[in-house]
Amino acid sequence: MLTRAAAAAAALALALPTLLPPAPPARADQVRDAVTPVLDSLNVPRAWSLSRGRGVTVAVLDSGVDDTQADLAGSVTVGPDYTAGANPPGTEPKRLHGTNMASIIAGHGHGPGAADGMIGVAPEARLLSLRVILERDEPGFAAFGGDRRYEGTIAQGIRYAVDHGADVINLSLGRSYPTRDERQAVAYAIGRGVVVVAAAGNGGAERSARRGGHAEFTYPASFPGVISVAAVDAAGRHAGFSNRNSAVVVSAPGVQIIGAGPGSRYWIGDGTSPATAFVSGVAALIRSRHPKMAPALVAQALVAGPQQRPARGYDLGVGFGRVDALSALTESDRIAGFRADGMGLAGDRRFGADDEGPIRVVHHPSGPILAYVVTGALALVGLVGSLMYAARNRD
Repeated sequence: MLTRAAAAAAALALALPTLLPPAPPARADQVRDAVTPVLDSLNVPRAWSLSRGRGVTVAVLDSGVDDTQADLAGSVTVGPDYTAGANPPGTEPKRLHGTNMASIIAGHGHGPGAADGMIGVAPEARLLSLRVILERDEPGFAAFGGDRRYEGTIAQGIRYAVDHGADVINLSLGRSYPTRDERQAVAYAIGRGVVVVAAAGNGGAERSARRGGHAEFTYPASFPGVISVAAVDAAGRHAGFSNRNSAVVVSAPGVQIIGAGPGSRYWIGDGTSPATAFVSGVAALIRSRHPKMAPALVAQALVAGPQQRPARGYDLGVGFGRVDALSALTESDRIAGFRADGMGLAGDRRFGADDEGPIRVVHHPSGPILAYVVTGALALVGLVGSLMYAARNRD
């Protein structure tokens, strides 16, 4: 049996998609042709009349981003590599997964009129790349998972992102158990007005998930205040691999999604990772239009008008439905003036002080009622500190 530390690398792979190179290799104009219908399905082009992400920074905590990739050049700031030393000396980071996610969030295309290549949801947003994980085929992957020095990389990355101006944090990754450091880092982010978006995980097709009707909760996605994202196919149906649990808030496309890779190559993959990137892009559009909007209100905007809302309003597999960028922006305009003077507790009190006892996470049996209580409560996550942020910073 793997120890907790030795299992870390495998656990972190929960949200990572399988990325396969197109055959034959895609040309830039083919890429634009492929990504446009996906953006159309989320009403992104119509939302661009209201916001394109200008002035917003999205932190991509991942395997690293290639800042020379033509569709990202000029938009990426490269921050610390928290995995340094895990790979053998002289090994170049692969940066495939992180580059792929970054291009979905904020790719700006290239060529005449930027008409070729990858266009993301928020093409005018800036990106902060923080390398917090290794990819499975990097030579140091096993060492990374077995070395306690690297257990806190995600928490370190979250705190760095907050302290260096991130408005949105994208976490297309996850593990099957919570850690104190990550929980407190999430509280730190939300309490300071940063929107945290994370992948629900890709364990939905496992035997235990099929037998129990839901997958294990994945972290950081299942921490209070985090926007947990599931994956759907092109028709808006729940993707079989996507986790089903009451932490899921919204869903986005995650099947056969194209994105940029290092250099000039483009890759196609499945997973809750790209779905998360799409939602982070929509969150960036909202924060560009309403820079001081509290994370809880961004979540409220996202759940207010999704496409194909489930028959009962909420479903463990797709949350409140597939996100709609235009509806989210419209709702953000409606609630932008919300104030919450005197409501809620500070984030450190809600999540617990640093000197409290061992972390305890209790999950009750899943069901529609609990789903509404847990996920719908994101509209009032001011109890986690973010509505206090809104009270201090009226847009």
